[in-house]
Amino acid sequence: MRWEQLFADLEAQFAAHSPDDEELEAASRFRAEYGRLLLTDRLRGARGWPVTLTCRGAGELGGRLVDVGTDWLLLTDATGRELLVATAAVRSVGGLGAATAPPAEVGPVARRLDLRRALRGLARDRAAVQCLLDDGSVLAGTVDRVGADFLELAEHPLDLPRRRDAVTGVRAVVLDAVAAVRTARPVGN
Repeated sequence: MRWEQLFADLEAQFAAHSPDDEELEAASRFRAEYGRLLLTDRLRGARGWPVTLTCRGAGELGGRLVDVGTDWLLLTDATGRELLVATAAVRSVGGLGAATAPPAEVGPVARRLDLRRALRGLARDRAAVQCLLDDGSVLAGTVDRVGADFLELAEHPLDLPRRRDAVTGVRAVVLDAVAAVRTARPVGN
């Protein structure tokens, strides 16, 4: 019967298949799966842990990783200040453990929660911030508005609230130049 021959052939193939072959196949499958991971997937596995980011223009930034967005990371530094980092400015990440989150399917809502939306939250809160640019310069003030590809920063000393007489100028900052935005005061103060 043909079925008997088919089963005999399969049994012979299975018997000839060594455990080493299975290990090689599993390792190859793991490499292929890992090759599909994005940095944001890797970082989602580190939520809640201290990390160190090396960023273009801003140098080394560190803190506890609070959240990971489509194109931003949120950290809280040792003083309790929030640090919103543009993923495009990140050059390396240190302090990662073994955990990696499974690749996430980015839905329409998550796609809309991009860096611009996060910056609009800072504008709404009227938080005094330091804007760290990718050329190493630092601007201080309050984010007034966020456009499609820029933010408007009312420049003023960080120890003064944003009032008309404290504002020394308004500057438009190209979003692609923003490495990170750090709140001037700890969260809740």
